[in-house]
Amino acid sequence: MLGFAIRRIAALVPTLFVIITLSFLIIRLAPGGPFDDEQGMPPAIRANLDAAYGLDQPLATQYLRYLNGLLHGDFGPSFKFRDTEVTELIAQGLPVSLTLGLGAILLSILVGVPLGICAALRRDTLIDHGVRTVAALGVALPAFVIGPLLALLFGLYLHWLPVAGWGEPRHLVLPVITLALPVSAYVARLTRTSFIEVMRANFIRTARAKGISELRIVLRHGLRPALMPVVSYLGPATAFIVTGSLVVEMVFGLPGTGRYLVQGAINRDYTLVMGMIVVYGTLTLLCNLVADLIYGWLDPRVRHE
Repeated sequence: MLGFAIRRIAALVPTLFVIITLSFLIIRLAPGGPFDDEQGMPPAIRANLDAAYGLDQPLATQYLRYLNGLLHGDFGPSFKFRDTEVTELIAQGLPVSLTLGLGAILLSILVGVPLGICAALRRDTLIDHGVRTVAALGVALPAFVIGPLLALLFGLYLHWLPVAGWGEPRHLVLPVITLALPVSAYVARLTRTSFIEVMRANFIRTARAKGISELRIVLRHGLRPALMPVVSYLGPATAFIVTGSLVVEMVFGLPGTGRYLVQGAINRDYTLVMGMIVVYGTLTLLCNLVADLIYGWLDPRVRHE
């Protein structure tokens, strides 16, 4: 298992390097610049700004300087948020996005896996049809529809939960549910399909022939192999939730990192966009790494290939 983990971790470094390189080149070679919206700026002031931020240097020099800064944990200064480092902006918003995303993933597992198992064990019954219907609705309804509906019902009509703000645990309830609903639906569907296939396997028939109780068969023999497709899905899903919660953050007024990525892209804030890409890329690779390690633990054959 240790060798398997080392191989997976070693593959992260070149992948992250490629992401950083391509993102840097695409952003810098795209038309426009961070100071193009400054109308009527004298050429002398524009030249001073370019020199202050190193934009007057060759692209290769800018790239090497940026890599050197990354090695020292420095994302550089923001071009639009004056006198503010990109590291400070990320440090402000990342805890919010991580808390929101990890809470949504945890809720998705706690809800989706039991529902999927229940639907598989009660196949073609009313329970199965109900779970499949709810899962289809969860997949079909986007976050920008679910979020306002939940805010309208539980916030404005019933006054049970706040519809905006940050600082208390109850502020997490509605945004976490909004993010978790589609993922829970996918997890339930994957678990149901996988569990049905596993329960048809020969080793399950053998376990039943030995007189093992159905509960022990489900928990000890069926659950582990049935979760492998779910683990494969949850790796990229976790990264997507953590890094793609912009709509939910905007709906519920949360101070996450999504707004910085949008503002940086609109304002052509090179360092801010690159900082967000590096953070998002790292989180995505780490989530996939965790998924690979869990998958290797569930199926030892993966480690030996």
